[in-house]
Parts: sequence; structure tokens; C-alpha cells
Amino acid sequence: MLTDLCSQIQDIHVLRDPTRGGLSSTLNEIAQASIIEIEIDEKLLLVPDVVRSASEILGLDPLYIANEGVAVVILPADKADKALDIMHRFKEGEQALVIGEVITSGNAVVKMRTLY
Repeated sequence: MLTDLCSQIQDIHVLRDPTRGGLSSTLNEIAQASIIEIEIDEKLLLVPDVVRSASEILGLDPLYIANEGVAVVILPADKADKALDIMHRFKEGEQALVIGEVITSGNAVVKMRTLY
């Protein structure tokens, strides 16, 4: 899947595996390294209910838990639909979706639009 994605879309800025440290750590590392502001939308995050419940019981944040089989792809917004089309062709990419956007450069921060 990722081979097809990279061969068909030339301007992918970031391709990361958030297994260690989870999504939050990965996005914060990207923001710090690139000095960019990233905004994600909590309602778009696919956190299974069982994971959300177990995290709550254990006092963990599911966004900092390892995410096996997940990829973070940052590319120009006008390439998002094409990237999703490519990823959706594969079983591993069936649930691929856009969860946020790079807002601006010059400010290394990750923000989340919450459910509240």
C-alpha cells in the first residue's frame, strides 16, 4: 500500500509509523522538527470503544498508546483525496481518513478540536 502511495504521489512530506509513543507523540515530533502547527479533529479519530474504556480505567490517554498497523501521512491538501483512493484499495487502508491539517508554519504545536 505505502509503496503504491509513494510511487503515485510525489510530494508526500511525512510518512511515519506511530507505533512507539502513539499518535500524539508522533505528531508532536513532526511539529517540533518542522516548526509547524498541526490541528486534528477528535471526532475523526478511530479509537475503538474497548480501547477508550480500558484507557479510562487505567488512566491512560489512548492517543499516547502504540498504534500497530497505522500510518501518519502528511501531504498537500489537494493530494488527500488521491491518497485516500490509493489507500482504500488495500485491506490495511480501508479505514484511512483525514484527521486534521497543517495550519501554519513557524509555530511548533499540535492542537485538537475536541468533542466538547
